[in-house]
Amino acid sequence: MLRRDLLRGTAAFATVAGAPLAAAPAARRSAGDGLPMPAPTDALPPPAFVGDTTRVRLERGWLFHEGDVAPPRLDTHNATYLSVKAGNAQGAAAIDYDDSDWQRVRLPHDWASAQPFVASANVAQGYRPRGIGWYRRHFALDEGDRGQRWELHFDGIATNATIWVNGSVVAHHWSGYTSVYVDLTPFARFGDELNTVAIRVDAEAMEGWWYEGAGLYRHAWLVRRPPVSIASDGVHCDPRRGADGAWHVPVAVTLTSVAREDRSVRVEARLLDPDGREVARGGTEATVTALDETEARLSLAAGAPLSWSVERPTLYTVVTRVTGGGIADERRTRIGFRTARFDADQGFFLNDRPVKLKGVCLHQDHAGVGTAVPDALHRWRLERLKAIGCNAIRCSHNAPAGEFLDLCDELGFLVMDENRQFNPAPDYMAQLRWLVRRDRNHPSVILWSVFNEEPMQGTPAGVEMVRRMAHAVRALDDSRPVTAAMNGAFFEPDSVSSVVDVTGFNYYQGDYDRFHRLFPTRPMTSSEDTSAFETRGAYASDRARHVISSYDDEAASWGGTHRATWRAIAERRFVAGGFTWTGFDYHGEPTPYAWPTISSFFGIMDLCGFPKTAYDVHRAHWVDDAAVVSITPHWTWPGRQGQSVRVLVMSNAEEVTLTLNGRALGTQPVNRIMGNEWYVPYAPGRIEAVARRGGREVARAAHETAGAPVALRLTPSRLVMLGDGEDALPVTVDAIDSRGRHVPTANLPVRFGVGGAEIIGLGNGDPNSHEPEQGDSRSLFNGLAQVIVRAAAGGGAVTLTATAPGLRSARATIDRRAVAQPANWPEQRRAQPLAEWRRSPASRERPAADAAPPDGDNNSWAFVRPGALVPGEAGADWHAWRTVVRPWRRVGAEGGIIRFESVAGRAELLVDGRPIATKRDAAPGAIEARVPAGHGERVVLLLVKGEAPAGIAGTVTLGAD
Repeated sequence: MLRRDLLRGTAAFATVAGAPLAAAPAARRSAGDGLPMPAPTDALPPPAFVGDTTRVRLERGWLFHEGDVAPPRLDTHNATYLSVKAGNAQGAAAIDYDDSDWQRVRLPHDWASAQPFVASANVAQGYRPRGIGWYRRHFALDEGDRGQRWELHFDGIATNATIWVNGSVVAHHWSGYTSVYVDLTPFARFGDELNTVAIRVDAEAMEGWWYEGAGLYRHAWLVRRPPVSIASDGVHCDPRRGADGAWHVPVAVTLTSVAREDRSVRVEARLLDPDGREVARGGTEATVTALDETEARLSLAAGAPLSWSVERPTLYTVVTRVTGGGIADERRTRIGFRTARFDADQGFFLNDRPVKLKGVCLHQDHAGVGTAVPDALHRWRLERLKAIGCNAIRCSHNAPAGEFLDLCDELGFLVMDENRQFNPAPDYMAQLRWLVRRDRNHPSVILWSVFNEEPMQGTPAGVEMVRRMAHAVRALDDSRPVTAAMNGAFFEPDSVSSVVDVTGFNYYQGDYDRFHRLFPTRPMTSSEDTSAFETRGAYASDRARHVISSYDDEAASWGGTHRATWRAIAERRFVAGGFTWTGFDYHGEPTPYAWPTISSFFGIMDLCGFPKTAYDVHRAHWVDDAAVVSITPHWTWPGRQGQSVRVLVMSNAEEVTLTLNGRALGTQPVNRIMGNEWYVPYAPGRIEAVARRGGREVARAAHETAGAPVALRLTPSRLVMLGDGEDALPVTVDAIDSRGRHVPTANLPVRFGVGGAEIIGLGNGDPNSHEPEQGDSRSLFNGLAQVIVRAAAGGGAVTLTATAPGLRSARATIDRRAVAQPANWPEQRRAQPLAEWRRSPASRERPAADAAPPDGDNNSWAFVRPGALVPGEAGADWHAWRTVVRPWRRVGAEGGIIRFESVAGRAELLVDGRPIATKRDAAPGAIEARVPAGHGERVVLLLVKGEAPAGIAGTVTLGAD
């Protein structure tokens, strides 16, 4: 059991072999040990914001096939003719395609994250093969919902996709980072007919030079709305402050209609404060033309609301509702009241207060799960950044998940929202417009970035391209500036910096002053900087092993160390801030190395979110409201007694004193940017740093020499999970010595077991590790590993165990609270229909087990379908119903169930001449029987005896168990 009395400082967080270990010393550890901070919390994550109740998750019941599926060869004119008709897709896109043996998966799903690392695969994509994949999903719609508006939403498909609904192509999509919205209404089927969605995903196509994942890796939704409704992303309600200081919320609502006639509706909007109290209300009338769109506008007077800020991200809600003629549709949109502006001399201002952007660039993957990052893990990653004083995120280099921006709104981050494709052609302009429409209400978003590092940035063509893209952005949102992340061409005669509102510098820090001098009216920010290298937990570089020291000494030729880079930004008020490359390591782009390295070295934290030295560097730089001190490296160096160890202390205090085993090693005035260094002859024991302000101690950090590992420890990031089948959290695994001290040098294999949850990912932050990221085992790397668990539905407990050879095992118990599960559209298991039958003439005698029409005889046995009953005939009341079926692959391999919805009369059922069921009651009733495995053609014979109308009265299917 987790012990609540050991949840402070660096205490053990789990019992080991039934006995609690001794707590480690009380001083705060720092990234020198790589241990995550802070201690676990027993708080549940707040409920996810639900702005659109018309959407239901469509994430369970998907079938997946890795690899392409070749369509059948069209060898006749008629087959070719039919293949190009609506509803007649071929191969794996066909309605009746046999997908019975496909793998069942749940979304979000990144199939590349389970691939092995292969030296011949693409280096930028992390040496993981991607290829082609297919998804299929079957679902039913109620007959009573005919006439409603139906949509499919796919929030992200990596990378290019073709989507079919009921055999018709409904979408081609060319980006892995933008949503796909499909109007399902004209293709939908209702009642007993199932709907079939088929998606071919081409993940060979690449949009980036980093790991992009593969498949349906973000949320998917089925949308049901009234015939006149609010369009997807159809509410724009970003607040504005008037010249008199009073706030108002202009509300623009796009209405759409699938009705058969024009409709008049009323549009109302209410502004609610953070406690749900109504602040303002307004309304207007609108007429919506059938199969068209219209826009309704109104304004809400907000007066003097509470401000949204980094420190206090106060959120209000606009409730927009459409009513009239039996129609009711509603959206809830969270907004924040804040002003944001960039000044060419003074930098960035939030609510008219100068704020330095202390930002990071982020890719969207994480250890173990790839790009299919659970919402709860997004929150945890953002909380890790908040802990180091980070206040800004650059979404590199693409639109993020919508839930990510919801979290940025809640937690108080400032976001540079970035477009992926630099191209004003129609297909790509549509992607840019989608980005702005979806994200323009988020208070966290302060910048639109139209590109990243484009070679055409210093050409006339590039200028013209940016002009058009910036114009498209401003037409949809005139409240935020447009930027471009440039890596050069700042001083060219034709430079896109002349047509954006804020110039983004990717590196080129030596040009800050010159640019400001030559273009004193152009605001600027560092849009990307640093590109420093660190291997977490390593303190000496070894190029042969692709290991890089974590003293913040090494960086790419175009970048700089974390300390030197921030110094250049901090010293210049006219530079609005910076975005460090990167907040976390990411799969792919293993600069400066290649195989066998499979991930980056750039992160402030590693792939698992474990801190590197850069973590404490940025805490010292960015945290202003709390005292910070840290020590690098750890203090476990067996065999190095007497040898000099370089010690880096980072702090935001005034002075710092370093001691070893109680002996003072000196006091230095704090250098907050570059840190303070000592060279200390190594002696086992306790090294400690004490930070002071005004002569008073404000913080201390310490490392103690650890002994040999004797046990494992599990530290979950939370002590409670939601039992909703969705909540996920990371659990840290480390090895400890006999006194409960973390052993930072332990590298040993660990195996896991779990109950009440499932393991969805594993990692250890080693950029050179080729261990699988799914499964039940992972090695510690420099003392640490991570397990990501997803809770099962219901209440109870999640139990996680960890074992390693020669060590005492660890067990962690996490409370699982029973809560309502997010609504998921019901899974529908499809069965093979048996619809074509031959029926024998009436007979006084029971037909033989091999009864069949003579070869070539198309006359004596009738061709019938289920529902064609025969009247009873006195003295001649036997009939045989016969069909030949080739079972779908899974039934052929494993056997299955044949189901007759209704049979009228007494009956005997035979398959391949062998009886498998008997129905003795003459009243209509079901027959269900198991069909043994067997490939090839199978003969189904139903012998029916009845004096009233008799025969197959309902559907017949053959399906898996």
